[in-house]
Amino acid sequence: MLSTNKLAVLAFATFVALQAPAYADDAVIATVGTLEIHQSELDLAVANLDPQLAQLPDDQKKVAALSAAIDVKLLAADAAAEKLDQTDEFKKRMQYLSDRELHNAYFKKHVVDIVTPDEVKARYDKEVAALPKQEEVHARHILVKTEDEAKDVIKQLDAGKDFAELAKEKSTDPNKSEGGDLGYFSRGRMVKEFEDAAFALEKGTYSKTPVKTDFGFHVIKVEDKRDAPPPPFDQVQDQVRQLVMRDKYLALLNQAKASAKIEITDETLRKGYDQANKQPEPGSEPVAPAPQQ
Repeated sequence: MLSTNKLAVLAFATFVALQAPAYADDAVIATVGTLEIHQSELDLAVANLDPQLAQLPDDQKKVAALSAAIDVKLLAADAAAEKLDQTDEFKKRMQYLSDRELHNAYFKKHVVDIVTPDEVKARYDKEVAALPKQEEVHARHILVKTEDEAKDVIKQLDAGKDFAELAKEKSTDPNKSEGGDLGYFSRGRMVKEFEDAAFALEKGTYSKTPVKTDFGFHVIKVEDKRDAPPPPFDQVQDQVRQLVMRDKYLALLNQAKASAKIEITDETLRKGYDQANKQPEPGSEPVAPAPQQ
């Protein structure tokens, strides 16, 4: 992800978490006295269930949400009868909630609904092009307990013994049945001694001296070397779409802030706000790949 305005990113994440499900049918699904509960209210109740309840199967989740919606209707009616909705505290909270929902509606209209597949693919290509090259090796190994055993393995390889067959016969590693195949790996995935030896070997060669690690003694063969491929588009397109939406969101915020004078009377809060909203130098944002799955 790109580093950027911390407050804006937090607000963006909050919006994503608060999105309500879309619905076309707003039928009445229950009544509480003279009050009605609509499908839209059930959808919102489902979306706002406690995280533990949200893990329930769909049918149980809907029952839990309906129960919560009925409870809300019952006590909300009692609260209105006591005119709790007329208090200053309640009105201030409702104003805040109204502003937040308008913010979300504006975001949906001007960001979420206008992101195109072509934009997402173009951003993916841009991120991939900016990735630093990272070497990977495809290696096999034979793990034995003693240095003498490892030296004997090397002698057999020198005599023409097949590496994979010898791994099946001699290795103590659980992957011996696959001929000691470790697949592709980049730096930082293996213990240092093993990694240094593997990356120092040329493609198609094996170590001529045993490689000692805490696991024992290894004989390593490098089958192939390559630049690590980027994560496939289909695997990361959702994360990339988030990047595109976030940039559009920041553009909206910058436009709105440019036309409004923001004054913060508390000096400590003002300094904190200014620091959190400090714009990065052009080109200073590091680019990193989306995590591979």
